[in-house]
Amino acid sequence: MILAELNVRHTRRHMPTRRVALGDTYLPTGGPAFGAVLLGAVVAEFVGGLDDEQLEMLPRLVDDACGGALSVPRIALRHRLQTDTHGLDRSRHRVVGEAGQVVLELDAHGWPAPQVLGAVMAAAALPSAARRLTFRTIHGAVARPGALPEGLTVRRLLEGVPGLRPFAPGASPRHEAEVDSWRGTPSERRWAMEVLGLRAQTALDRDDVQRRFRRLLRLAHPDHGAAPVGAAERIAELTEARELLLAVIQSSAT
Repeated sequence: MILAELNVRHTRRHMPTRRVALGDTYLPTGGPAFGAVLLGAVVAEFVGGLDDEQLEMLPRLVDDACGGALSVPRIALRHRLQTDTHGLDRSRHRVVGEAGQVVLELDAHGWPAPQVLGAVMAAAALPSAARRLTFRTIHGAVARPGALPEGLTVRRLLEGVPGLRPFAPGASPRHEAEVDSWRGTPSERRWAMEVLGLRAQTALDRDDVQRRFRRLLRLAHPDHGAAPVGAAERIAELTEARELLLAVIQSSAT
């Protein structure tokens, strides 16, 4: 049973840009207030990964957000906060009930700063009373980095969540066995393989990657009948995926 969920959208680790957006959230603040618990836990887990300059800027950002003055778009902790999630990676943090236990599930495959920013953005979007409650937990997390809530079983996902996105547009949902087959694959490589329609156990081959890229590029290009809306983003995604996999193949050959 999902008790709270936060999806943070952000640029992938290898990309030079720094963008953060808020994905879907389920953050209840009544009763046990698992939404507030989750956001405070995300901040506590990742705030220790901020550099000195980001730590210096964080209190002002938290105060603005707590007061309802967190406007988007804006620059915060050297990241651009935005609403557009297209092309962004996803880190999913949850509180779930499993077999009589309450499990805190933290997705640790991305950089720390986007996770802190995502938690602050989500808290700022709550109604005023819930926002004040949640920011009490966030202030406590900033003051005590690494101090996670007691009584919860902690599960860290070091490679992200396999199967959060289909391997190609229009693909049907994955079976659990296929999702499990991605475990152990670095999240960046998995993303690129999914974009080009490669399965988890497919051996990477330069010619195959190039063929898939060219075929999907034709399908995505308006000159070949694709819809112009979103075409540029899809072409950029395909190009990025190809470059990443070619770099992986090159590094494996040396």
